[in-house]
Amino acid sequence: MEEFQQNDLNTVTLEKDDPIKSTSPQISVSEFSCHCCYDILINPTTLNCGHSFCRHCLALWWTSSKKTECPECREKWEGFPKVNILLRDAIEKLFPDAIKMRFEDIQQNNDIVQSLAVFQKYGNDQIPLAPNTGRVNQQRGGGFFSGVLTALTGVAVVLLVYHWSSRESEHDLLVHKAVAKWTAEEVVLWLEQLGPWASLYRDRFLSERVNGRLLLTLTEEEFSRAPYTIENSSHRRAILMELERVKALGVKPPQNLWEYKAVNPGRSLFLLYALRSSPRLSLLYLYLFDYTDTFLPFIHTICPLQEDSSGEDIITKLLDLREPTWKQWREFLVKYSFLPYQLIAEFAWDWLEVHYWTSRFLIVNAMLLSVLELFSFWRIWSRSELK
Repeated sequence: MEEFQQNDLNTVTLEKDDPIKSTSPQISVSEFSCHCCYDILINPTTLNCGHSFCRHCLALWWTSSKKTECPECREKWEGFPKVNILLRDAIEKLFPDAIKMRFEDIQQNNDIVQSLAVFQKYGNDQIPLAPNTGRVNQQRGGGFFSGVLTALTGVAVVLLVYHWSSRESEHDLLVHKAVAKWTAEEVVLWLEQLGPWASLYRDRFLSERVNGRLLLTLTEEEFSRAPYTIENSSHRRAILMELERVKALGVKPPQNLWEYKAVNPGRSLFLLYALRSSPRLSLLYLYLFDYTDTFLPFIHTICPLQEDSSGEDIITKLLDLREPTWKQWREFLVKYSFLPYQLIAEFAWDWLEVHYWTSRFLIVNAMLLSVLELFSFWRIWSRSELK
C-alpha cells in the first residue's frame, strides 16, 4: 500500500510541475506489470510475439522449463531475447522508487541471481549462431579464395573465348576433314598424335609422301616391310587399330581437349560449367549417358591400372579401354565422394604436355574449389548444423 501511495504522490508531483501533463490521463503501475510476477517490469524483455516480461522472470521460466517460448502464448522466440531499452527507461523515469525497491529485492534472492547468470551464459553461447555473425565469418574466410577463383575463372574464360573465336584454325583440324583429303603432312600429324613412339616413323612416311588415300590402303603386312619397316608388333597393331577407327568415322577421332571441343561444342560447354558447379552430378551424368566415349577414358586416366614393364600392354590399354576393375572403382568412388575436384585436377595433370596453360588453370581452380568445399563443410559443422 505504501508503494502505491508513493507512486500516486509521484504522479501528482509530475502534474503540478507540468501543466500539459496534468491534463493527460494518469499512468498507474498496473499498466507496466509483468504477466509472470504481476509486479512492475524490471529490465523488461520483449519477445517476438510482443509480450514483455521481467528479465529475471524470463530467466526463471527458461531455467525451469528449458523451453525457448513465450510463457503466456507459447510462441517460440528466435535468437536470444534482449532488454527493451526504450520501455525500461520509460518505466524508470515514471516510477523510480518502485524500481529501486524491486532491484533491492532481486539482488537479495540467490535463486534469481543464479538463474540470470545461467540464462546469460546460454545467450552468450548462442551468439556464434547468429545469422549476421555467420555471414561475416563466411565473408572473412571465403572472400580470399572466392576472389582468386573468380580471377582465374575470368582468365580461363578469356582464353576459351579466344580459342572458340579462332574458327579458321578449327576448320583445319583433322576431326573435320575427311581422311581421303589428308595431305602427307596431315598424315604425319595424325601419326605423331598416337604417342611419342610414333615419331620414329615420321621421316619414313614423309619420304613416301603418304597421303590420306594411300593411308587407307595400307595393311599390316605392308607396314612390316620396307620402306616403312615397323618391326615392333605392338606399334603396328596400335597404328592399325587407330586406322580402323579413322576408316569407321571417316575423320580423325578427337584425341585432345580442343579436338573434343571442336567435335562436341555443346557438350564441352556443358561439362565446363557442370563440372565446376556440381562435379558429382556431372560425373554421374557421364556414367549414365556418355559411358563409352567420355567416362571410360576419364576413369582410366585418373585411376590407371598398374601397368606392366612391357610397352605392348600399355599401348593396347590406351587404345582399347576395358571395363574398370574393382580396384579402379574403389579408388574412384573414394575420390568421388570426398574430393571430386581432385579427379578433375588429376585428369588435367595428364594433359599438361598437350595443353599446358589450360591444364594449369584447371588444376589451380580444382584446388581452390576443394578448399572452398572443405571450408563450407567445416563452417556448417562448427555451426552445429551437421551435429
